[in-house]
Amino acid sequence: MRAWQAPSVPDVPGAAPRPVVHDTATGKPVDPTHGDERAALYVCGITPYDATHLGHAATYLAFDTLGRAWRDAGLDVEYAQNVTDVDDPLLERATRDGVDWRELAASQIDLFRRDMESLRILPPDDFVAVTDEVDRVAEAVAFLQETGSAYEVPTPDAEGDDLYFDVNHPTDAWSLGDESGLDRETMLTLAAERGGDPERPGKRDPLDPLLWRAARDGEPSWDSEIGPGRPGWHIECSVIAGDRLGLPISVQGGGSDLVFPHHEMSAGHAAALAHQPLAHAFVHTGMIAYQGTKISKSLGNLVTVRGLLDGGADPRAIRLALLSHKYSDDWEWFDAELTSATTRLATWDAWASGAPAGHADDAADVASRIRARVSDDLDTPGAVAAVDTAIAGGTACTPELADLIDALLGIRLG
Repeated sequence: MRAWQAPSVPDVPGAAPRPVVHDTATGKPVDPTHGDERAALYVCGITPYDATHLGHAATYLAFDTLGRAWRDAGLDVEYAQNVTDVDDPLLERATRDGVDWRELAASQIDLFRRDMESLRILPPDDFVAVTDEVDRVAEAVAFLQETGSAYEVPTPDAEGDDLYFDVNHPTDAWSLGDESGLDRETMLTLAAERGGDPERPGKRDPLDPLLWRAARDGEPSWDSEIGPGRPGWHIECSVIAGDRLGLPISVQGGGSDLVFPHHEMSAGHAAALAHQPLAHAFVHTGMIAYQGTKISKSLGNLVTVRGLLDGGADPRAIRLALLSHKYSDDWEWFDAELTSATTRLATWDAWASGAPAGHADDAADVASRIRARVSDDLDTPGAVAAVDTAIAGGTACTPELADLIDALLGIRLG
């Protein structure tokens, strides 16, 4: 599946330090490349049943920043992202609105592409629809059955039985809780809230996740070697990441609401399939609230990228507003965020467009500070502050400094 058009990224003299990021699994800062010259990034993509909201935008912007920082450090970056273009929320929305689920998915994927282009997010090398990977997922689930990691749960209303992953089956590179660090009671609560079915009878463990949903009347399904049906949620990412990038990848990324069960179970599936860890680091973005509650499609309290753009917002100002918050923090969006970012952007534009002032050596120092901040766990608020300080102090905006701001922060000035 095609991604979106890539923005141009200037080549900037010099090189940044290798980025260090916070690994959720260990709670420590790490270089997830382990010193390799290749960095492999997998970020969980959208379920395309509604517009791109600011929570999505902040997540993809955070990992866009990581990719830019890796490239600025001289690394080769490989990036894959999925689209869960068949899943219960999508099917439920299509039924509610009286539209074909495939048409709904296609329209929302196209909107997502346009939003990402507007925000100058670097596209993945592999933008993968789950519906294009059903055969590969079925092969993987069949392998898990053969090796004892998957089992059938009787499903009278389906054409065959659903298949589940046994979280207690021994694996070489994973055991339950390795990635999330959560206690069992918390896992059970989150599983029930985030797409799991801990109360389903017939499972060996309430936390066992669905691998393959057998075909039901009125639901999309595909023929496969394990019978008609469709993939479960977690296995799709394990298969796509492994196939496109090889395991272990450098970073598995996504919002903090994916820590459990999605990333935990994806790691378990990957270990059972490949006897390798899924990733060297699990990196998560914080949640954004609006009007006192986390922005959520299900709650309907959305601030959408498209809505802001249609209201006349400069996409650079949206990007700058998001960069002004630490990627891993939870925070709340207020309408004043965009006003403040628009004012700051105008100041930056005027600085970049005016006659040079100050010394070029000062500009080089500013560039070094920006690079240092971004490489230190993607401290974009610190990088933004470095630009503000440079302007306040009368530092010249040289072409090289403007290019670095474009290359690392994705904001083209002037």
